Amino acid sequence: MTVLLTGYEPFAEHETNPSERLATHFNGETVDGEDVVGRVLPVEFARVENELLDAIDEVRPDRVLSAGLAAGRSAISVERVAINVADAGATSDNAGSTPHDERIVPEGPDAYFANVPVVDCVETLLEAGIPARVSNTAGTHCCNRALYTVRHHTNLPAGFVHLPYTPAEAARNGTTGSATSGGSVPASMSFDDQRRAMESLIPCCRDGAPARSE
Repeated sequence: MTVLLTGYEPFAEHETNPSERLATHFNGETVDGEDVVGRVLPVEFARVENELLDAIDEVRPDRVLSAGLAAGRSAISVERVAINVADAGATSDNAGSTPHDERIVPEGPDAYFANVPVVDCVETLLEAGIPARVSNTAGTHCCNRALYTVRHHTNLPAGFVHLPYTPAEAARNGTTGSATSGGSVPASMSFDDQRRAMESLIPCCRDGAPARSE
């Protein structure tokens, strides 16, 4: 079996993106008997859908697991749902695009549930000592668009995982106020723990109990 693992390039003020590093790290690897093909997607609303579907056509995976950075989150977030909305909020994409309150597919369903075992995946990570939680919003940026795209255009099992900052990125870009005078630094997770999380999630998405598909 083959898993397509996608990540995203760096965006906005972020010099690195752990999801890009994970997709690159696992590309060509075998995890629990499964071949992993990693691909890095652009953080551009106009390109995400086509490049993701092109990767699926090329790889012909048995399922798709995507990941992205959610700065400030304190745990691995396994997304439950993708909504039919594209909205950049305060963060333009890497092409400078700032869609506002647009539908991804004009006549498409309002939302899709991830059709991998979301709760089982979170429980697996917690049992491995990795902070994790179910998230009920993938936002409205490119990450949400990836999950919606796979669910709308294919019958493949598809899931999405949001990743925290790595410690270096939190120290570099995430401080609020002067940290040396009592300002705050956001939560982070080591890349090694994020790598361990992905090693657990790949087989869990295959072996867990089926989730709701719509």
